[in-house]
Amino acid sequence: MSRQPPGTRADYRWFHPITTRWMDNDVFQHVNNVNYFSFFDTAVTYFEMTEKVVGLLDGPVHCVVAEVACRYHASIAFPDRVTVGVRVARIGGSSVRYELAIFRNDEDTASAEGHFIHVFVQRGLQKPVPIPDDAREKLARIAA
Repeated sequence: MSRQPPGTRADYRWFHPITTRWMDNDVFQHVNNVNYFSFFDTAVTYFEMTEKVVGLLDGPVHCVVAEVACRYHASIAFPDRVTVGVRVARIGGSSVRYELAIFRNDEDTASAEGHFIHVFVQRGLQKPVPIPDDAREKLARIAA
């Protein structure tokens, strides 16, 4: 089984910078794998908030995570600067698949890549609902 090579910054459409913290490192002196998921979550949530894809804390619709995965290519460690690249790979009826990459400092090649599936749900009921048209338009802007 051959492994797909890491993506580059040119493969992604939207970027969010994050500074690693001392506490992100583990006993192996690199950022622990669980933190990559936090970086993904932070970038996607920041995108959805700033672009007003959903009313994160209010409004009739919000998003919940249905699936997340990560493939690691190279280590990062404190005090590296991280940039999370974001693109939309698929817009479904009630879900969106974000594809994400972690870039270390000014490197062009991803240190890690993964995906994050968000399902649009009715607030309070947590039942899937169709993606609103205005949200669909905003997601399409960063589609690959």
